[in-house]
Amino acid sequence: MPESNSQPLLRVENLQVYFPILGGVFRRKIGEVKAVDDVSFTVNRGQTVGLVGESGSGKTTIGRAIIRLTDPTAGTIYYGDTPISKLRPSAFRPYRKKIQIIFQDPYNSLNPRLSIFEIIGEALEIHFPKMTREERRERVAELLDKVGLKKDHLDRYPHEFSGGQRQRIGIARALAVDPEFIVCDEPVSALDVSVQAQIVNLLQDLQEELGLTYLFIAHDLAVVEHISDFVLVMNAGKIVEAATAEAIYENPQHDYTRRLLSAVPKL
Repeated sequence: MPESNSQPLLRVENLQVYFPILGGVFRRKIGEVKAVDDVSFTVNRGQTVGLVGESGSGKTTIGRAIIRLTDPTAGTIYYGDTPISKLRPSAFRPYRKKIQIIFQDPYNSLNPRLSIFEIIGEALEIHFPKMTREERRERVAELLDKVGLKKDHLDRYPHEFSGGQRQRIGIARALAVDPEFIVCDEPVSALDVSVQAQIVNLLQDLQEELGLTYLFIAHDLAVVEHISDFVLVMNAGKIVEAATAEAIYENPQHDYTRRLLSAVPKL
């Protein structure tokens, strides 16, 4: 990764995530899938690193490992100087405020039985238990305004919103606990192209306003080009190319990168 004046915020060193293949009557291990195979990279504070590849390339598994939804097989993930991948769950809890995720599917990532206030306010209730209900409502209203929604949306339910609006709710939920680092796991892939641009622009505005750092996961190189400072191209669990966004698009070095570029329409 190129030199930067910024300090490294997240470091992934020799990360491996293998999943067992079970077979036979007793469901014994007969092999393994190397979803992530010896991957290393750094994300500097305030930077957006794009992680791009086709479905099954391992990029989402990396995002899930960072937020501890998936356990690494080997390797280490550092947040600052702390090896967060090796922390016990109780010791990792303070980092759940620092590291948040925006999920891919705005239709399935919001509980349909909860109001928007309950969905966003849940994290506030967990991480800021001294907040009163009225203070939580005020904070959620501020967050909705920040992502381009209205205060009177507080008591509505997910089915009352479009896909783009639901993703804005997902972004507000990620922002609720004042994170530093956000894993954006294909946050626009389920949206129409015109809405994709709005969400990408919103993420850029929020980054500038709040000083956020992003790992932006996508299969669409055109979207990644628009938002990323640095791009990692993944194929079959490995990073096959790593360069600035400009270098990737002007002079891709790997055949896989060139294939991805030729297959994707511009945003």
